[in-house]
Amino acid sequence: MRRVLIIILLLVVLAMAALFGGYRYWQSRLAAPIAISESTLYEVPRGAGYHQVVSELVAQGVIEDAWAFRILARLEPQSLPRLRPGEFRLEPGMSGRELLERLGSEQLVTYPLTIPEGWTFRQMRDALEAAPKLEHRTEGLTDAEVMALLDREGVHPEGWFFPDTYLYHKGMSDLELLEQAHSRMRATLDEVWAERADDLTIETPYEALIMASLIERETGAPEERREIAGVFKRRLERGMRLQTDPTVIYGMGERYAGNITRADLRESTPYNTYVIDGMPPTPIALPGRAALEAAVDPLPGETLYFVAKGDGTHHFSRTLREHNNAVNRYIRNR
Repeated sequence: MRRVLIIILLLVVLAMAALFGGYRYWQSRLAAPIAISESTLYEVPRGAGYHQVVSELVAQGVIEDAWAFRILARLEPQSLPRLRPGEFRLEPGMSGRELLERLGSEQLVTYPLTIPEGWTFRQMRDALEAAPKLEHRTEGLTDAEVMALLDREGVHPEGWFFPDTYLYHKGMSDLELLEQAHSRMRATLDEVWAERADDLTIETPYEALIMASLIERETGAPEERREIAGVFKRRLERGMRLQTDPTVIYGMGERYAGNITRADLRESTPYNTYVIDGMPPTPIALPGRAALEAAVDPLPGETLYFVAKGDGTHHFSRTLREHNNAVNRYIRNR
């Protein structure tokens, strides 16, 4: 009897040793470096489950011991990451556990998309459609249909998207980037409008957005924005037409080929500020924060005219005679 007990005890000890050894070996396989020798991109497909990802990683030669990861799912399901769709960069020397942590982390591979200040909404949509890693949900839709998807049905899109560099990852949609840009513009416009000057001619945030788009299209020189805003403010106060060329160009649409003729200046469009009184009905571009700030805080002064000098800046004049002389100097003699 004693001999039997000793044998049973030995068997138990051996079994426990085997289990412990097996457990240690299993853990060592999870801690072992993955089977890559250089940085590798791996994409977690949208909707993919843990076992599908493990199978793909085995098929791509990234991991070798699929059994270790399948046992992990059975014994430690609470330790499994919530996989995120998108691309991740896997590095040599990472362990299997570190790989899993990476696939459930925020460390997605991102790509920049720059929307410059002064671009139109059409140009922004073209850039989105050309972004190769984006999911193109708005392709083929009209501007009105896009705005409806953004819960802004009936709103003209021009001006309502903040120009900036946005980061996106594979699996994101163009609609998500549009939502980001639209939220940024609405928040920025609210902030800027709250700090507006007391004696503005414009009366609403939307009018500030329109004015900022005119300023954005007129100059890229930071020191000129408030002075151009001041010129527009004084012209509106005196009942003078704004007579700003970018509105003519915007009204021409795709017909614009690089030149404005006298006939173009006389053409009656809703945007031609040589013909209409006041501001155009909508913005003509996507203004940045600096243009928005200038629109709500014009520089006081007496200037009523300005003309491009050809170097990116303008000559400002108080009288029509002075302005005509400046036109002769900078335009006709160029």
